[in-house]
Amino acid sequence: VLSQITHRIGADWQCKYAHPLYYLETFVDQSRYRGTCYRSANWTLIGQTRGRGRNGQNIEKDVTIKDLYLYPLIRHAKRRLCDDT
Repeated sequence: VLSQITHRIGADWQCKYAHPLYYLETFVDQSRYRGTCYRSANWTLIGQTRGRGRNGQNIEKDVTIKDLYLYPLIRHAKRRLCDDT
Protein backbone atom coordinates (compact mmCIF):
# COMPACT_ATOMS: atom_id res chain seq x y z
CA VAL A 1 0.00 0.00 0.00
CA LEU A 2 2.83 2.41 0.88
CA SER A 3 4.44 1.80 -2.50
CA GLN A 4 1.16 2.37 -4.34
CA ILE A 5 0.62 5.67 -2.54
CA THR A 6 4.12 6.95 -3.27
CA HIS A 7 3.71 6.16 -6.97
CA ARG A 8 0.29 7.75 -7.34
CA ILE A 9 0.25 10.83 -5.10
CA GLY A 10 2.53 13.00 -7.25
CA ALA A 11 0.19 12.91 -10.24
CA ASP A 12 -2.90 13.36 -8.07
CA TRP A 13 -1.36 16.38 -6.32
CA GLN A 14 -0.31 17.96 -9.63
CA CYS A 15 -3.82 17.48 -11.04
CA LYS A 16 -5.55 19.03 -8.03
CA TYR A 17 -3.17 21.86 -7.09
CA ALA A 18 -1.27 22.49 -10.36
CA HIS A 19 2.05 22.33 -8.52
CA PRO A 20 4.52 19.45 -8.27
CA LEU A 21 5.09 17.55 -5.07
CA TYR A 22 8.77 16.88 -4.37
CA TYR A 23 8.73 15.00 -1.05
CA LEU A 24 6.40 13.06 1.17
CA GLU A 25 6.75 13.38 4.93
CA THR A 26 5.42 11.33 7.77
CA PHE A 27 5.67 11.37 11.54
CA VAL A 28 6.07 8.15 13.53
CA ASP A 29 5.25 8.12 17.24
CA GLN A 30 8.39 6.47 18.59
CA SER A 31 6.71 5.54 21.86
CA ARG A 32 4.37 3.22 19.93
CA TYR A 33 6.09 2.32 16.64
CA ARG A 34 9.57 1.79 15.25
CA GLY A 35 9.06 3.02 11.67
CA THR A 36 10.18 -0.30 10.24
CA CYS A 37 7.94 -0.15 7.17
CA TYR A 38 9.23 3.32 6.27
CA ARG A 39 12.87 2.37 6.67
CA SER A 40 12.39 -0.77 4.59
CA ALA A 41 10.68 1.33 1.88
CA ASN A 42 13.75 3.63 1.69
CA TRP A 43 12.26 6.59 3.53
CA THR A 44 14.94 8.71 5.23
CA LEU A 45 14.84 9.47 8.94
CA ILE A 46 15.84 13.13 9.14
CA GLY A 47 15.21 13.89 12.79
CA GLN A 48 12.69 14.14 15.58
CA THR A 49 10.04 16.58 16.66
CA ARG A 50 10.40 18.47 19.91
CA GLY A 51 7.15 17.19 21.39
CA ARG A 52 5.32 20.52 21.32
CA GLY A 53 2.57 19.68 18.86
CA ARG A 54 1.41 21.67 15.86
CA ASN A 55 0.03 24.59 17.88
CA GLY A 56 2.32 24.36 20.91
CA GLN A 57 4.36 27.48 21.39
CA ASN A 58 5.14 26.85 25.03
CA ILE A 59 8.38 25.35 26.27
CA GLU A 60 6.78 22.34 27.96
CA LYS A 61 6.30 19.18 25.94
CA ASP A 62 2.65 18.27 25.56
CA VAL A 63 2.75 15.49 22.93
CA THR A 64 5.06 12.56 22.34
CA ILE A 65 8.26 12.97 20.35
CA LYS A 66 7.95 11.66 16.82
CA ASP A 67 10.47 10.58 14.20
CA LEU A 68 10.28 12.52 10.93
CA TYR A 69 10.75 10.58 7.69
CA LEU A 70 11.03 11.96 4.15
CA TYR A 71 10.67 10.27 0.78
CA PRO A 72 11.67 12.05 -2.45
CA LEU A 73 9.17 11.75 -5.30
CA ILE A 74 11.45 13.19 -7.99
CA ARG A 75 15.15 13.02 -8.80
CA HIS A 76 17.21 15.77 -7.25
CA ALA A 77 14.29 16.88 -5.06
CA LYS A 78 16.57 18.71 -2.63
CA ARG A 79 18.12 20.72 -5.45
CA ARG A 80 14.68 21.60 -6.81
CA LEU A 81 13.53 22.85 -3.41
CA CYS A 82 16.67 24.94 -2.93
CA ASP A 83 16.69 26.36 -6.46
CA ASP A 84 16.19 30.12 -6.24
CA THR A 85 15.09 30.66 -9.84
